[in-house]
Amino acid sequence: VHTGRNMEELTIPVRQQHRFDISKLQRYLSVKSLVSNNDTLTVRQYSTGQSNPTFLIQTPSKSYVLRKKPPGELLPGAHKVDREYRVQKALFYAGFPVPQPLLLNTNVEIIGTEFYLMEHVKGRIFRDIRLSGVSPAERTALYVAAVEVLARLHSLDLASLNLEGYGKGPGYCKRQVTTWTKQYNAAAHRPIPAMNDLSDWLMKNLPSNDNEVTLVHGDFRLDNLIFHPTEARVIAVLDWELSTTGHPLADLAYFLMPHFWPINLNIVSIPAVDDLTSIYCRCRGIPSALPQLNFYVALSVFKMAGIAQGVYARHLLGNASAPNAAQFGQCVEPLAKVALQLVQSIFASSLTAPTEDTLFLQTSKGQAVLQQVKYFMRQYILPCQQDVAEYYSKHAHSPQRWHTPQIIEDLKVKAKEAGLWNLFLPAVSGLTQLDYAYIAEETGRCLFAPEVFNCQAPDTGNMEVLHLFGSEEQKKKWLEPLLRGEIRSCFCMTEPDVASSDATNMECTLHRAEGNYIINGKKWWSSGAGNPKCKVAIVMCKSSRQDVNSRHDQHSMILVPMDTPGVKLVRPLTVFGQDDPIHGGHFEVHFENVCVPASNIILGEGRGFEIAQGRLGPGRLHHCMRAVGLAELALELLCQRAATRHTFGKKLYQHEVVAHWIAECRLMIEQTRLLTLHAAHALDTVGSRAARKQISLSKVAAARMACKVVDCAIQVHGGAGVSGDFPLAQMYLYVRTLRIADGPDEVHLSSIAHLELRDQLKKAQSKL
Repeated sequence: VHTGRNMEELTIPVRQQHRFDISKLQRYLSVKSLVSNNDTLTVRQYSTGQSNPTFLIQTPSKSYVLRKKPPGELLPGAHKVDREYRVQKALFYAGFPVPQPLLLNTNVEIIGTEFYLMEHVKGRIFRDIRLSGVSPAERTALYVAAVEVLARLHSLDLASLNLEGYGKGPGYCKRQVTTWTKQYNAAAHRPIPAMNDLSDWLMKNLPSNDNEVTLVHGDFRLDNLIFHPTEARVIAVLDWELSTTGHPLADLAYFLMPHFWPINLNIVSIPAVDDLTSIYCRCRGIPSALPQLNFYVALSVFKMAGIAQGVYARHLLGNASAPNAAQFGQCVEPLAKVALQLVQSIFASSLTAPTEDTLFLQTSKGQAVLQQVKYFMRQYILPCQQDVAEYYSKHAHSPQRWHTPQIIEDLKVKAKEAGLWNLFLPAVSGLTQLDYAYIAEETGRCLFAPEVFNCQAPDTGNMEVLHLFGSEEQKKKWLEPLLRGEIRSCFCMTEPDVASSDATNMECTLHRAEGNYIINGKKWWSSGAGNPKCKVAIVMCKSSRQDVNSRHDQHSMILVPMDTPGVKLVRPLTVFGQDDPIHGGHFEVHFENVCVPASNIILGEGRGFEIAQGRLGPGRLHHCMRAVGLAELALELLCQRAATRHTFGKKLYQHEVVAHWIAECRLMIEQTRLLTLHAAHALDTVGSRAARKQISLSKVAAARMACKVVDCAIQVHGGAGVSGDFPLAQMYLYVRTLRIADGPDEVHLSSIAHLELRDQLKKAQSKL
């Protein structure tokens, strides 16, 4: 098997526990006319493989692959090399791509265990499922080829293969849950409640239709395939140890399992689940709807956890095939927890009526990441809120308040290790804007949660700008450390001396001086500028050039390091009397003859408004969905208070006015969520410019809705609602500001009216 590396890199000397008498093997193979007694026979072991040890057998002229049982005590029903031989033989003569099986030996006197021999197929094996180093086009082609060969396997007729008695047929899922539960229990080295819970859930939620029967591989994944040396074509499918007859969706789900994995695998560049399932269904000629696919994914994770437990058990017995078998014991519990998170989300959705989820579907990867974020929020972020509040209270009158508390820095490390990092940027996370909209809603339930995932404004917008419009030099110097979370940034656009709702009013000037630009002007509401890690600002300036065609061609964006001479942090502004240190404050910043290199200009002079439109579209939606999450929390607090407090002889919710508030809040939240998801969908499908109306609609509706819901919650809490004992006052501070930030409601309403009139006139003209 060739992967572009030397053979010595793929094989290793035979491990001590797997050694056998090579001379006996040579004599046996010579009798079978496969080698000569005069040949020099060399045996090396493949370095990978967790089950049946596999060896490369070479003579000067021939190469074979030998698969054998591991030595010692084995788990019941495992390592049946005779089944592998039988199924490979049937498939080979049916024309399916497998290595040709040459012989099966059941005489343990030869090398100590049963074994079989097959041809050695030369091609490419990819151990890295991300296919690093492969071009995007070839990467897609390789995944498509894999799905196509899987569909071909499931389309084979069992009778023509003479494999009708190869497995037990219908009821595959129940047998799989039972089998892997027994395998796990037989190999378990310590109690793992999550495995027991997962087993119970799977057994109680078996698919109603478990009667479809095909030949299934049982371990169909990318690194069990050999691809052609130069073409995106599967030339051999390997490792048939777990093959049987059963439901084909189990194979497909097992192959797709990495899409549902914890995101620390950073699988951002492989084809999406929907695309791969569509290809699979087309090849098999079946409907594209695959009911209960997520059940099969959970079953696959359960099986993977059982396999990991078995590998670790073989390590404890001293007969493991893999050198890293000791590490597998640490994988079992995390795997089970991932599957439980997945099934819990399925179970919860099955108890509710159809919602907007059925209208605006996340991708499979988006669903998996959302579950990870929800788990991370519950497990780590929400329990820390009181500690974070105490930090800011303690340092309320100290410069230390501008520093990020260590507890948040520690949470960032955890989030980064989990791969829950930079989720807002599709090119990095592999998520759509619609995917991220649901995630942003979840993070809206805690004011500092976005920062934990490196998804906080204004850094997100600045990173989008640099990603879309920055030069390679600018990306390396500023974008990369921002993506790593090493630095922070601010955005300087609004000015104190002009009405900034019309951005063409701005007076901060930019003029060219040889190889530099000189900046002069005042900015304010520069959020995050107070944080010591804020190292760079993106500044919107009015060019001194006279050769411009319109007032929208006068403005430019330029990168200004915060330590540049002439950059002065004048004061932190307050919002309702609070200087908002949790967001790094909102500073007035003056630029006095600030000189930066001309290479700091972004995209070019006069391109400021063009950049702003690209920056503000996604960012506005992020704010909207966070506002939805915040409103959900406010409604929860409202209902809890209404259910526990009494006035005039009855609970608060029994007063009709409060009951109506609850109903109205739910109505507004659902409307706003649908509106914002529609905008996110438009952003994904037609782009930022074409989605302007939907984005503006969402921006107005979300801010108004959140203000109203929080206001109702405050009213139900009475005096407590405006105190620091509850988060409502701070929540109102945020959402009331949102009606001004990123464009006041009135500007968005004017834009909506303009676009609506345009659309109506087009519609009228089309009828003429």
